[in-house]
Amino acid sequence: MLGVIVNVITVIIGASVGLLLKKGIPERVSKAAMTALGACTMYIGISGALCGENVLILIASTVLGAIIGTLLKIDDAITRLAQRVEAKFKKKGSDVSIAEGIISATLLFCVGSMTVTGSIQAGLTGDNSILITKALLDLFSSMMLASTLGIGVLFSIVPVFIIQGGLVLLAGLIAPLLSTGAVNEMTCAGSILIVMIGTNLMGITKIKVADFLPAILLAPIIYNLVPLLQRLWELIA
Repeated sequence: MLGVIVNVITVIIGASVGLLLKKGIPERVSKAAMTALGACTMYIGISGALCGENVLILIASTVLGAIIGTLLKIDDAITRLAQRVEAKFKKKGSDVSIAEGIISATLLFCVGSMTVTGSIQAGLTGDNSILITKALLDLFSSMMLASTLGIGVLFSIVPVFIIQGGLVLLAGLIAPLLSTGAVNEMTCAGSILIVMIGTNLMGITKIKVADFLPAILLAPIIYNLVPLLQRLWELIA
């Protein structure tokens, strides 16, 4: 768990520095920075989406994930929780949502091959090198995010710890299911959500991104089901 703890600490440090910098940034500059951050986030999402090798898996996982997430009202649940925090921390006149900061930061910090492979490696062998490298990258990412998205980025340490820590603890069980191909499809689906975040940050859309979160879990499941379905089809045919 050393790598996970180091990652959480770097996010705390980076987000704290970003919040301090945010205080001295004029609103018009902050809005311009938000647009720039949105554009960069879209680039990150598009780059990650290219990891996918099967567009049908992407379509199936994203559509089914959206249906499940919408029925479960995941975004609404997170928003209600964040509103309690916003009541204490959000400044009057601020148009930045704490929920948006939490969701955006969590996806950016947790979606990607470094998170999955690093956590599994740490859980199976005790080697935290990948997670520590990722932690250094997240130090600067959290600084940039917090300077525009606010305190929600700092609160993202909770889901980051739970997700990465869970992967480390369950590494022995999930490693067989998370082959390179499965991780690529998971990264691809998650990256589509990051593109959505980018358009939200730029003010182009107002997508409830959290409702699409099940897609990240469905992608590797569908990837592993495809060979079984192909064999079953061959037997039937």
